[in-house]
Amino acid sequence: MKKITICFSLFFFTVTAIVKAQSAQELHETAKAFMQQADYSNAVLVLNKATALDPLDLDITKDLAFTYYLQKENAKALEIIKPVLEKNDADDQSFQIAGNIYQQMGLLKDCEKLYRKALKRFPDNGPLYNDFGELLWVQQDYNAIKQWEKGIEMDPSYSKNYYNACKYYYLIADKTWSILYGEIFVNMEPFGNRTPEIKNILLEGYKKLFTDALNSPVNTEQSKFSEAFLRIMKKQGVVAITGITAETLTMIRTRFILDWYNEFSDKFPFRLFEQQRQLLQEGTFEAYNQWLFGSVQNLTLYQNWTNTHLTEYNEFARFQKGRIFKIPSGQYYH
Repeated sequence: MKKITICFSLFFFTVTAIVKAQSAQELHETAKAFMQQADYSNAVLVLNKATALDPLDLDITKDLAFTYYLQKENAKALEIIKPVLEKNDADDQSFQIAGNIYQQMGLLKDCEKLYRKALKRFPDNGPLYNDFGELLWVQQDYNAIKQWEKGIEMDPSYSKNYYNACKYYYLIADKTWSILYGEIFVNMEPFGNRTPEIKNILLEGYKKLFTDALNSPVNTEQSKFSEAFLRIMKKQGVVAITGITAETLTMIRTRFILDWYNEFSDKFPFRLFEQQRQLLQEGTFEAYNQWLFGSVQNLTLYQNWTNTHLTEYNEFARFQKGRIFKIPSGQYYH
């Protein structure tokens, strides 16, 4: 009889635990729906109930802290997320949430310590490098670029480090990496809300490249990859004499790719140039350049071009929608 009672008790507690876990998950899903609707008060209410049912669920705890952060109740948010950071199962997102909270509270030095700690635990995490770089940039610390560069090196398929690095390099004399990082970014986020901004930087960057950079003394600190890029680009200067437009850039970049694959493709395999070559071979490179430069240079002319080159435009559009652009590891040359 005792054995039956013990078995029944174990069964009862097991079933109760399962029901509680299921109930916590159901509440979590309800709370996420409230979060998507920006109904943060209801989200907090439901998440608190879910946490009471399953206090060890990391995802529920993170969402509760993040929702308090969105409500600007930072003291509560920090109180919830801080104990999580001391646990062995704390993930990178936990540190990102804590970083957002520290920044909103103006605790920038504490935030900097947090990111350094996080990156020791997650040394290949692109989002953390990006957030740390942005924190330094806000403080006018130009070491921010070192974080974005490290993020590109360690997590090459994360887009936001390319975005910030592109904007940084646009402000200084070396236009090589502003152009390359910018084009990588718009391929990673072709339909993003920041893509028009970077397209404009690309167009202006090429103008500055042929106006200033290619006529400047050689920078002995630049990488061998940069030297190769600038050397071949300089050969295309004769085309740039008539101005930098979507049409001339198509010619310049076509000649560049042909020269690159004659001289440097084996030494410097580069996913961006591989895609350009693929589009050339498929006959859609002009459509790609029109999308990249023509759409910001003159929208009316771009629309006219698409109307008169509908087949090529549709082929490129199908290509663009049917793939995810990623940079493989080992192609970091800066």
